[in-house]
Amino acid sequence: MQITSPTFKANARQALDDRQLQRALGNVRGGFIEKRAKAAANLPEFEALRDAARDIKNHTLAHLDLYLEIYEKAVAEAGGIVHWAETAADARGIILDICRKAGARTVTKGKSMITEEIGLNDFLEHSDVEPVETDLGEYIIQLRGEHPSHIIAPAVHLNKDQVEADFRRVHDYLPPDRDLSQPEDLLGEARRVLRSKYFAADVGITGANFLVAETGSSVIVTNEGNGDLTQTLGKVHVVVASIEKVVPTLDDVSQILRVLGRSATGQEMSVYTTLSTGPKRKGDPDGPAEYHVVLLDNGRSSMLGTEFQDML
Repeated sequence: MQITSPTFKANARQALDDRQLQRALGNVRGGFIEKRAKAAANLPEFEALRDAARDIKNHTLAHLDLYLEIYEKAVAEAGGIVHWAETAADARGIILDICRKAGARTVTKGKSMITEEIGLNDFLEHSDVEPVETDLGEYIIQLRGEHPSHIIAPAVHLNKDQVEADFRRVHDYLPPDRDLSQPEDLLGEARRVLRSKYFAADVGITGANFLVAETGSSVIVTNEGNGDLTQTLGKVHVVVASIEKVVPTLDDVSQILRVLGRSATGQEMSVYTTLSTGPKRKGDPDGPAEYHVVLLDNGRSSMLGTEFQDML
């Protein structure tokens, strides 16, 4: 990721003086913050569930080596391959090698902060592989050459007019007089453009909200369904996740999911919760022929047992 801390003060002053940006960010209070408070209030056991999720996390971190070994074995039994990456550079190299072996010139990507952390998009582009973000917010900021402004809503700093201008600039092969005045018009255009990318991609890359040790499954939660298309239409599915995403059982996942949507977006549940376990099996109508998991450390193991462990 690009480090901007040396210019933080100047960047902050510029952002505070940006009226459009401040109006866009003002919408966040009426969105995530108020919805989250309402969702939590509507579930009397919310605090107890949050404590249970914390306990699951702490237990897993205390036995992380054990659960990672169990997870790797389960992935292998399901026909997948686990790759261990100590550093961001290791992870990038592993992913590029998988893409090259698949002959991929285009890859689709589900929303993933880990791939943002390791700078995967720039690396693939410089290696003659086109990465295409399929989450709408991520796609918009990719067109602008920007980084996410929020881990949940990456384009929260933009308004509709800015997005329309970006679509007209980049999608210049479409009729110039097309109507993009409404959000649904922008959504429809993005859907049509991205649909062709799904079918052109040989490799689909996703992150993971959870990695399930007992089954070797990866779990993603989305509201757009793009993750499902990304991981099923390509002939190769690559999951990129950090080591602390592992949880012991599916029952643990079900408990944490009751907290996740409410804490993140104020929803009782995200629209899509998708489990992926290995490559396509005989008789399956769709799915990837290869399933890879890239497990990234990137300094996380050094945080275990320290004052920084709660960040994991």
